Amino acid sequence: MPRRVLTPKRELEGREAEDATLDLAPLAQIVAARYVSSGDLIPVLQSAQRQFGYLPDEVVTEIARLTGLPASRVYGVVTFYAQFSTTPSGRHKIRVCQGTACHVRGGHGVLRAVESELGIKAGTTGDDLEHTLETVACLGACSLAPVMTVDSQYFGKLTGAKVAAALEQIGGDGDESDDD
Repeated sequence: MPRRVLTPKRELEGREAEDATLDLAPLAQIVAARYVSSGDLIPVLQSAQRQFGYLPDEVVTEIARLTGLPASRVYGVVTFYAQFSTTPSGRHKIRVCQGTACHVRGGHGVLRAVESELGIKAGTTGDDLEHTLETVACLGACSLAPVMTVDSQYFGKLTGAKVAAALEQIGGDGDESDDD
């Protein structure tokens, strides 16, 4: 299986200027406020991700420098835990359940409908950084299967036809109007 590259060129293409202008100054405050020992690395990374929206190489390297930890150890934690992202995420994060209850009740069709509506595949972020689409094993709402979340809002008992309506509620179709 190929090794995951932290900042794949194909995913960051056209975004280099964004990364080149990162202001790393807030990291000193984050590390000073949260870091005492190596056991504090996860809260530091969580705060940094909240600050920057993701953990680009420059941020991870600076955290390693500020904490005195080897960069390989910081990268190891970042790539081990699913909560951390090394690529930019969309403004709206859509998670479609593919767990057992959702699977048997049509979760795959819901996923295909979301992919079609947004024009992106699962595991990717749209070029406009508006949506990130992920699949998950369980959202903890099996009685609502099939289910998806958009940010923290749950949409249950979905069908392919109901997906468009659910996404329109959050502006998921790219239409930012409030014509509800």
